[in-house]
Amino acid sequence: MTQKLWEKNVRVDQDVEAFTVGRDREMDMYLAKYDVLGSMAHITMLESIGLLTHKELSLLLAELRQIYTLAGEGRFVIEEGVEDVHSQVELMLTRKLGDTGKKIHSGRSRNDQILLDLKLFTRTRIRDIVQWVTALFDVLICQSNRYKDVLLPGYTHLQVAMPSSFGLWFGAYAESLADDLLLLQAAYKICNRNPLGSAAGYGSSFPLNRGLTTELLGFDSMNYNVVYAQMGRGKMERTTAFALAGIAATLSKLAFDACMFNSQNFGFIKLPDQFTTGSSIMPHKKNPDVFELTRAKCNKIQGLPQQITLICNNLPSGYFRDLQIIKEIFLPSFDELTDCIRMATCILKEIEVNKSILDDAKYAPMFSVEEVNRRTLSGVPFREAYKQVGLEIEAGNFIPDKQIHHTHEGSMGNLCNDVITALMHQVIEGFSFEKAIEAEHRLTTQTPAL
Repeated sequence: MTQKLWEKNVRVDQDVEAFTVGRDREMDMYLAKYDVLGSMAHITMLESIGLLTHKELSLLLAELRQIYTLAGEGRFVIEEGVEDVHSQVELMLTRKLGDTGKKIHSGRSRNDQILLDLKLFTRTRIRDIVQWVTALFDVLICQSNRYKDVLLPGYTHLQVAMPSSFGLWFGAYAESLADDLLLLQAAYKICNRNPLGSAAGYGSSFPLNRGLTTELLGFDSMNYNVVYAQMGRGKMERTTAFALAGIAATLSKLAFDACMFNSQNFGFIKLPDQFTTGSSIMPHKKNPDVFELTRAKCNKIQGLPQQITLICNNLPSGYFRDLQIIKEIFLPSFDELTDCIRMATCILKEIEVNKSILDDAKYAPMFSVEEVNRRTLSGVPFREAYKQVGLEIEAGNFIPDKQIHHTHEGSMGNLCNDVITALMHQVIEGFSFEKAIEAEHRLTTQTPAL
């Protein structure tokens, strides 16, 4: 049996081990390549302060890059009896390099290792989410422009209210995503600060160069106070979860609309046949299962911030094992949200729009406000015009004029999609992903300048 990094002469009870390790090995597979990346930066710093020789650094970097490649290709394995990703990486190095492999842990704790791994993982997955959201945004804007003149009923209280358009409907979700990414950008900036060197949360007596690891890993800055760096465990995940929940809320609402508008009672849209499923008993059914599952999954993601809060909100400063459980709900959430965004994007590209919705007479009353406004513009007091139109509707004499002339910013006649697109591009540029991407590339492909 492999000894734990922290074990000395006494073996821990097997039941206790199983309970405390829990799903850590499974969750740490998400973090493997980031653990290796952090070790590359850490040992480069250790060489710069004399705790490793240049030869030892070269040997360690060469082995770590091989492990990094294994992890990137999905071939990294945490062996039976090995506690976590940190232990596995150190074990692999020690097998190849002997005592040199044992030197990589100088000046750090598993506490700041996992803090670092989580941040490197999260900033990468935020970047992925931004790419997927951007693709969905582009489809929504495209469809908004394509169907900008196709009218559909707008609703309040689920009652037919006023004229809307598919231009407004698609465009509304596009602009919502722009706001969602603004919140995600804030989460990224909180995430993109270096905790490495805080050790167990109280620093180290080694003369660590935290500025160097910050630069090597492409962070914007470091978490300066070592106690606060440790306090960031859970906080970073909660902050990011709120941002993910914002995107999920937009998707959930879109999915609800799509399911409702696709039903025969509405008939506003038709989902692509290849994205619907059938019934085992009713041959006519084409069910919007993808959007129904999207709605459920996104509602689940919206509960993520509260789950994280309930795990860590009553903990004092310092590290506690409670924080381990956050990984189990946080790490998989990125894949789940990505799947929802990807599927929504595919469906919305192929969605069919009903261009004859308003031929149905039941939608005639939604033009009542337009008629009131026309009479008001011709000089009739608003309240008098409102009464006149209301009485005509009650008497069954109202004849709608379906010619709509909305011109103000953001209305169906002036969607401002170009401005919304510019806003989205501005938000995306604000992430400044390039620094992190370039730093990770340098670290994994060449020996950093010393």
